[in-house]
Amino acid sequence: MSGGSAEIQRLAGVLLQEVLRRTHLSSASDLATVFAEEARTIGVNQLVFYLVDFEQKWLVPVPGPANEGREPLSVQGTVAGRVFASTSIVPLQDKDGARRLWLPLIDGTERLGVTELTFAGHDAPLSEPLVALCERFSHLMATLITNKDAYSDFFKVVRRRAPMTVASELLWELVPPQVLATDAFVLAALLEPCYDIGGDAYDYAINESGVLHFAVFDAMGHGLAAAGVAAFAVSVYRRSRRRGEGPAATCAAIDAAVHEQYPTSRFVTGLIAELDVGSGRLRWISAGHPAPLLLRGGQLIKALDVTPSPPLGMRLATSAPVEGDESLEPGDMVLLYTDGLTEARRPDGELFTEERLGEFIERQAVNGLPAPETLRRLREAIIERGEGALRDDATALLVEWRRGTERAILPETV
Repeated sequence: MSGGSAEIQRLAGVLLQEVLRRTHLSSASDLATVFAEEARTIGVNQLVFYLVDFEQKWLVPVPGPANEGREPLSVQGTVAGRVFASTSIVPLQDKDGARRLWLPLIDGTERLGVTELTFAGHDAPLSEPLVALCERFSHLMATLITNKDAYSDFFKVVRRRAPMTVASELLWELVPPQVLATDAFVLAALLEPCYDIGGDAYDYAINESGVLHFAVFDAMGHGLAAAGVAAFAVSVYRRSRRRGEGPAATCAAIDAAVHEQYPTSRFVTGLIAELDVGSGRLRWISAGHPAPLLLRGGQLIKALDVTPSPPLGMRLATSAPVEGDESLEPGDMVLLYTDGLTEARRPDGELFTEERLGEFIERQAVNGLPAPETLRRLREAIIERGEGALRDDATALLVEWRRGTERAILPETV
């Protein structure tokens, strides 16, 4: 397709109108066909989009008119994987002269996968206005995929590469997306083993007060019983948070509710935190949970230790919980995690440990990687490369405050 900016803007309007018109009454399985057919408006001969699997190892092609015979692509060592990991746009030229454009598929800031667009008969590189339009089209695709995913199992089935336990089904439906970002912070989450998670969970919310609420929970045991307690704790956490209660009142509410529901058999550890996004003031309470780690200047400087309260659900607290208070500096990173990470075994039998966990985050910080890619590589290191082996559920939340990576998780043309 050739034409100036005015022509591309006109075609963008046609594309937007037709995609929205056709997807109002479409199902999730129709989207690949709609996207491919309407992309012809801007000169795209072939459109294929891939969704990342739950382990973030593979990019899986979504069934559609151009996908017959397509195999999943590894995130490691492929162009598609580089686009996903770096959220960058990569143009290529095939030997037959066709131009291909690889784009990240991002819903807001959540990395869903990648899109491959093929343009035949393009002697010259694709124009900047056309590339910008393609990026925005990919963003629209991601938004519609997320919308239809709420009403269908189609994309969930595409993404899974192994059977999922009942406990995992429960927790994946409970937790929010694994990435949240604004112009002041980035939050990324890790939940493993993704097909057999049984007692860990996380949650977060950014509200109109300018406070980022976030928490991790680790229920006693494993399997469906533990998942039920973790889900129950998250539900009480959300109720308390939405009532405007602070960390101390929230801990008390979870402690009472879990004890009432499971009076003799269950408890959950937790780390409940609040970050004032404007000032960088961090407050937190530990209920029998590992202390968060604070990294500054790319270096682990300390664990944010406070006297922990007893695990929630045991009704053992005899006084108000101790609340930690720390003033973050621009560029600081805070890691919340469950003990499944530090109890992972290295090949020599040693524990992964808090220090090694901090060292790993340090290495990624030196490379300038944003939080989502840091945690993906942490999972890869522990599970895929064998630097450690999980013996328990492992959950992490990594929060970066004013580190400058907020825009790095978006394509450069945005």
